[in-house]
Amino acid sequence: MTTAPGGDAEDLTTVRVAQYFPHPPAKVWRALTEPGLLARWQMPGAEEFRLEVGHRYRMTSVPRPHSRFSGVVEVRVLAYDIERMLSLRWEDADSANLAEWTVTWTLEQEGRGTRLFLVHEGFDPDDPAQMTARKIMDGGWRGRVLPSLGQTLDRLG
Repeated sequence: MTTAPGGDAEDLTTVRVAQYFPHPPAKVWRALTEPGLLARWQMPGAEEFRLEVGHRYRMTSVPRPHSRFSGVVEVRVLAYDIERMLSLRWEDADSANLAEWTVTWTLEQEGRGTRLFLVHEGFDPDDPAQMTARKIMDGGWRGRVLPSLGQTLDRLG
């Protein structure tokens, strides 16, 4: 771990994001697990998701050579607890890239809404390409993916 400005220890192996949505957990869960809704806010290929441990599917994005990302993510469902938690394994489809990450969503009711926690872990702090990938993913989760999820939830009514 390194120390961030202000003295807080920063875990370079993990991206952690918490986001409040003014929607009940059941609605947020639907957006996390219904293929048609996933397709609205995640990468192309998310529509192949099935809520089944061991299920595999593939998502595509823009290749990022400086982070050794091929642009194709192989995803496997690791575990879930309905309306509470979903855990996925993400691996780069290019076996030359050693990216093997776990992405876990945890939902907690907060008033009438939901606090959604994202933990994206498995980054290698000794690998400069992995640290570039971590920076890109951190910004992507916060700046694009979670806002897009929020828009999807708002449109559900």
